[in-house]
Amino acid sequence: MDSSHHDHAQPAGHRHGHAHHHGHWHGHDHGPGPGEAGRRGRAFAAGAAINLAFVVVQVGFGLAAHSMALLADAAHNFADVLALLLAWGAASLTSRKPTRHRTYGWGRSSILAALGNAMVLLIGVGAIGLEAVHRLVAPAPVGALTVMLVAAAGIVVNGGTALLFLRDRAHDLNVRAQFLHLAADALISAGVVVAAAAISVTGWLWLDPLASLAIVAIIVVSTWGVLRQSVDLAMDAVPQGVSHDAVEAWLLALPGVTEVHDLHIWALSTTETALTAHLVYAGAASDRRLHELSAELGRRFGIRHATLQIESDADAALCRLRPNDVV
Repeated sequence: MDSSHHDHAQPAGHRHGHAHHHGHWHGHDHGPGPGEAGRRGRAFAAGAAINLAFVVVQVGFGLAAHSMALLADAAHNFADVLALLLAWGAASLTSRKPTRHRTYGWGRSSILAALGNAMVLLIGVGAIGLEAVHRLVAPAPVGALTVMLVAAAGIVVNGGTALLFLRDRAHDLNVRAQFLHLAADALISAGVVVAAAAISVTGWLWLDPLASLAIVAIIVVSTWGVLRQSVDLAMDAVPQGVSHDAVEAWLLALPGVTEVHDLHIWALSTTETALTAHLVYAGAASDRRLHELSAELGRRFGIRHATLQIESDADAALCRLRPNDVV
C-alpha cells in the first residue's frame, strides 16, 4: 500500500472548528497501474465492439423471424454495449490524478456510470415488456430455427466477452459487474434457445413472448440491486460489504480510546472506500499508532483512504461535530 504519513496542527477556523492541535493521519492506495488500466481498456473496447456487432445481427434476424424474445435479447445486449462504453469511460476517468479543483479526482464517475446503466436498462426492458404482453394477446409466427441459431451465437458472444473480464473481476467492482452481467446474458440466450426449440416441437407461439417476459423479469431483478446500490453510493451511503457498527466497535476497542464520533464511511468510487473519524483518547493523546491503525482499516474492512483525528476529553467537549446528527 502506497501511503503518506503526516502529523500537523490544524489552524483555527478549519472544517472541524477547533483552535487546538490534533494528531492527524491520512493515507490511501493508488488505483491500477498504466499496464493494468490499458488491459482493462482494451477489454472494454473489444467487448463493446463484439456486442454491438451482435446486436445488429440479432435485430435483423429478430425482425425477419418475428421473434419478440430475440428482439428482447437484442435490446438487452445493446444495453450491455452502453454499459461497457460507460464503464470504459468511467474507468478512464477514474485513473486521472486529483487536481486542486477535483481533489478526489474522477472516481465518482464509476458510480454515476453504474447509475446511468441501470436506469437505461430498466427503461428499455419496460418497452420490451409492453410489446411482449401485446404479443401474448395476439401471437405472431416465429422462425424458430433462426431464433435458435442466433440465440446460440449469443451464448458464444456473451460467454466469450465475459471471459475478457475474468482476470480482473476480483479486484474491481465495476469489472466484476460487467463479468456477472455478461455471464448472465449467456444464460439468458440459452433460455431463448430452449424456448425456440419448444416452439418448433409444440407450435405454441405464445412461448416466444412468454420467454421475453421471463428475460425482462430476470433483468429487472438483477438490475434493481445495481440501481439501489449505485443510488446509495451516489448519496454517500456506507458501501455494501462494510459494516458501520463493526468499524465503530473496532475503533472503540483500541487501547486508550474512550469515544468515537464524526465517523463517516463512503465510497470514493466503485473500488475505493473512504473514512473519517474523531478518536477521543483518555489523558494525553498519542498519534504514534495512526499509521498502523489506517493500515489495519484497509486489511480488516477494505477502507484504504482513512483520515483519523485525535482529540482529548477537553477537545471533544468543544467539538461541534460530536453529536451523531450533525454533519
